[in-house]
Amino acid sequence: MNIRTLQQLVDEAKALGPIRIAVADAAQRVVIETLREAHALGLVEPRLIGNPDDIAAVCAEVGWQPPQDWILPADSDAAAAAKAVALVRAGEADAIMKGNIHTDALMHALLDKAHGLRVAGRRVSHVFLVDLPSYDRLLGISDAAINIAPDLIGKAQILQNAIDLFHVLGVETPKVAVLSAVETVNPDIVSTLDAACLTLMARRGQITGAEVDGPLAFDNAISRQAAQEKGIVSPVAGEADILLVPDLVSGNILAKDLVYLAGAVAAGVAVGLAAPVVLTSRADPAPARMASLALAALMHHRTPIEKRPARASETSLQGAPQPEHACCPISNGQLPDQLANKESLT
Repeated sequence: MNIRTLQQLVDEAKALGPIRIAVADAAQRVVIETLREAHALGLVEPRLIGNPDDIAAVCAEVGWQPPQDWILPADSDAAAAAKAVALVRAGEADAIMKGNIHTDALMHALLDKAHGLRVAGRRVSHVFLVDLPSYDRLLGISDAAINIAPDLIGKAQILQNAIDLFHVLGVETPKVAVLSAVETVNPDIVSTLDAACLTLMARRGQITGAEVDGPLAFDNAISRQAAQEKGIVSPVAGEADILLVPDLVSGNILAKDLVYLAGAVAAGVAVGLAAPVVLTSRADPAPARMASLALAALMHHRTPIEKRPARASETSLQGAPQPEHACCPISNGQLPDQLANKESLT
């Protein structure tokens, strides 16, 4: 089934049964309300990690009484993140959700070389799945939340992650527009050079499972009329399933523009790890949170989720290990407790 709306995504995930999701620092009203509704729909069986008294108090506020063995103690953000990761590694959880925890603390645990969820040969990235009233399909935007300024190999890995996710949605050959400000290669605009290289890499089989074209400006990617008026002949123009953005800043702005100015709903998930990770924001509306959980559930059911990170064979996209400072919002190698007063970007 080719899933074209977020409601179809939720319906499909419901039919497949609940997943066990470890929620790092669950003591937040909007988080508990979302989990209560998702559990009632049959999407998740949560593992609520954090201060047990605080979690119980919030559950009482929203009128929900989860089983006592679903509440797991942790005395700090770092401990909550580590416990969530440990549950996945032990095969006791299928996915992770960010609760009332700073994203930097969660990413620190996810990317830990010895105890995290990294998979050799894969890059960690994020995909927004956007449901627009003016577009006839779900639109993927990557990466707008984790990788700050990826190089060519980084973009190729991010793109392959997004393609693999769209296969989970039932899109056999997603169409990918590699975005820049213009449609022609300009040596002064690095993103146009990267776009041309990625297009050729896809044609040569270094990126698989999609039709890739670029550079394309945003209007040409989503409007066939705009492409025709500019004389652009492209199998992707006007029909893009995935937008690969040049960097985190442009992608983040694009995704939030669509939400706040175009009436879109955007679900999101981190991919490239040994399990799906739902990175919700406190500002996300309930439908976006529910769709993000459904996306994690669908990923778990439709792809072989490794209980523990495993070594992978080398590929043509193999690059240097991804350092923490290349990921948002980890900053300058500081530890999570040193960043306790900083807001995350997600």
